[in-house]
Amino acid sequence: MGGFFGLALVQIRDAEDGKKVSQCQQILPMSLERDQAVIKASNDWDSCDNMKQRTNSMQAGQATKALDGDAYQQATSSAFPQVVEKLVSIIGRRLTAYIAAVKDARALDRWIAGTSPQDEVEVRLRLAYRIAILLAGADSPAVVKAWLLGLNPELEESVPIQLLREGDIAVDGKRVLGAATAFVMGG
Repeated sequence: MGGFFGLALVQIRDAEDGKKVSQCQQILPMSLERDQAVIKASNDWDSCDNMKQRTNSMQAGQATKALDGDAYQQATSSAFPQVVEKLVSIIGRRLTAYIAAVKDARALDRWIAGTSPQDEVEVRLRLAYRIAILLAGADSPAVVKAWLLGLNPELEESVPIQLLREGDIAVDGKRVLGAATAFVMGG
C-alpha cells in the first residue's frame, strides 16, 4: 500500500507582486496502490486547519483499515480453540456463550479443549472475534462490551450482539462490522 500524507508550510513568491506568501500544502495519495501524490494548496490558515482535520481523518481511516486487516487475519487464521479463548478474554464467557447461542457456558470449555461446534457457531464467533479485536484496538474491553450491548444508531438502533447471535450473518454480520468500523473511526 503506497502513498503518503502530510502537511507542509512553504513559502512561495506571489505571481502578481513577487511577495513571499506562506501556503499550507497537503500531500494526498492519488492511489493507495501507487506511490504517486497530488498536492493541494491553500492560502489561508483556516483552510490549513481544515486540511489538518481531513488529513487526520484520512490517517484514522487508513489506521482503521490496517487494524481491521489485522483483525481479519487473526480471526481467520487462528485455530478455533484460540478464537474462543481470546474472545472470552475480551468480552467474557457470558457474552461469548450468548453469541454462540448456548445455554451452558461449559460448551466454551469444550471448544477451547478442541471439540468442534456447529459450522454456523464457528462463523459467528470468528466474526465476533474480528469485531472485538477491531474495537479493542481502539478502546478498552469495557467499551467493547458496552458497544456490543448498546442500541446502535449505525444499525437502526439494533443491538450488535443480538444481530451477531440471531441475524443473517451474510447481511447483518456485514452491517455490524461496518458499525464497528464507523465507531473506531469516530463516526
